Amino acid sequence: MSFDADVITLFPDLFPGPLGASVLGRGMVDGLWSLKATQLRSFAHDRHHTVDDTPSGGGAGMVLKPDILAAAIDAIAPEDDPRPKILMSPRGKPLTQVRARELALGPGAVIVCGRFEGVDQRVIEARELEEISIGDYVLAGGEVAAMVLLEAVVRLIPGVLGGVDSHADESFENGLLEYPQYTRPQVFEGREIPAVLTSGDHGKIEKWRRERSVELTKARRPDLLEE
Repeated sequence: MSFDADVITLFPDLFPGPLGASVLGRGMVDGLWSLKATQLRSFAHDRHHTVDDTPSGGGAGMVLKPDILAAAIDAIAPEDDPRPKILMSPRGKPLTQVRARELALGPGAVIVCGRFEGVDQRVIEARELEEISIGDYVLAGGEVAAMVLLEAVVRLIPGVLGGVDSHADESFENGLLEYPQYTRPQVFEGREIPAVLTSGDHGKIEKWRRERSVELTKARRPDLLEE
C-alpha cells in the first residue's frame, strides 16, 4: 500500500517542488508514495472563478468560500475515503514527530492549503478538517506548510530512506534532541573528533551520545524533558 497525498491549492504549479528531489523523489518514482495537486479554482463556476469573499461581520482580507472548498474536497475524497483531511493553519495543533509517524503509517492525506484570511469555519466543521500548524508564525498561504508536513511524513514511509535505523536516533524520536555528529577529517581547524567516537567501544559511544542528547535538550528545549 502506498501513501497517497492530495493537495488542494490555488498554486498547484508549486508542487512537487522539493518533494520531488533526492530520496523523496526516488520514493515517488518507486511507487512508495504519490502526490497530486488540484487547482481550487476549477470548482468555481462563475466567469472569474471566484473562490473567496469578504469576511462576515467586516474586517480585512478575504475568506475562502465553503461551497467551493467543499466541492473540491468531495471530488477528491468521497465519503468512503479513509485518508485524514488536513487544513494547514497557524491556529492548528503543532505538527509533531508522533503525528508525522502516524500519518506515514496510514493510507495518505488530503491537505487543504489556505490563503487570504482563512477558511470559512462551516466547511472546517462539515468536512472534519484536522487543523495542523508548523509553527507560531503566519505564512502567506498553506503551500509551504503542506510541503513541510509532507516531507516530515514521507521520509518516515518504510523504504523511502532505506534502512529502518536511518531515523531511529533523530531529534524527537526518543523525546530528546539528537546528539552532535562528526565525520572525517579527524582534525578540522584545530578541532578534533571526540576521542570516544573513534575508540571502538560501542558502550561508551552510546553513553556519550545519550549524555550529549540530554545536555542539548536541557539547554535548547527543556520543555521536552518536562514532557
